[in-house]
Amino acid sequence: MTERQGGTNREYAVGLARAFAGALIFAFPLMMTMEMWWIGFSITPLRLLVFLAFGLAVLAGLAYYSGFEPADTPLDAVLDGFTAYGVGFIVVGLALWLLGMLNADMGWRGSMGMIAIQAIPAGMGAVAARKQFGAGGGGGREDRAGYPAQLFLMAAGGLFIAFNVAPTEEMILITFSMSPPQLLGLMALSVVVLHLLVYTVGFGGQEQWPEGAGFWRVFLHYTVVGYALALLLSLWALWTFGRTDGAGLPLVAMMSVVLGFPAALGAAIARLVV
Repeated sequence: MTERQGGTNREYAVGLARAFAGALIFAFPLMMTMEMWWIGFSITPLRLLVFLAFGLAVLAGLAYYSGFEPADTPLDAVLDGFTAYGVGFIVVGLALWLLGMLNADMGWRGSMGMIAIQAIPAGMGAVAARKQFGAGGGGGREDRAGYPAQLFLMAAGGLFIAFNVAPTEEMILITFSMSPPQLLGLMALSVVVLHLLVYTVGFGGQEQWPEGAGFWRVFLHYTVVGYALALLLSLWALWTFGRTDGAGLPLVAMMSVVLGFPAALGAAIARLVV
């Protein structure tokens, strides 16, 4: 019993160490982005609350299917999700302080807002660390995930990539520089790339073609739905980061299409990451 408990504790410690490494590696681009530094000051309490609640739910779901340690029950997954967020919070707080981005002049609210927002993508990196850095590449439940769970993993992958570019000014500049035909072409490219990367190219860990399913069934049930999720997540991310404030519906739709392209890429490679 003692040896078994000791082995379990060691495995958890190793998993936690991987989680810290994953949080640092996956969140580092965001920590070096100026827009992410200031969103913590400007985001409203409601948007921050919604962002944290949704983000923690995503972390719990990822912990269940591909956590930094095996989650036997949904309660374990919830606890691991909070643990991943805690890891992300510590990593982001320490890194921002070392980079000189946190100081006493910012005040408690600004500093906590800056850390709290970036701790969600860092937590996603902590959860993904088991598959990326662990021996054997994971061993989670993702291979046994049903249709709703596969859509969830696609959404999580899309959200993670969208986080990296949604707060930047470049999203708005790109939107204004594109013509309607270019936007339609970007939508078509997003759908094609999503379908090819998920089922056709042959990357390790990609989805297996559902047995007995024809092209149109797979295209409609996975590719089209996956792209719709990417657009919805893009719209939510833009709203969270204040990019939709004062913008008309056509501009919001155009920005969602632009952000939907990296989100679709994230959805396509979700199984490779998480």
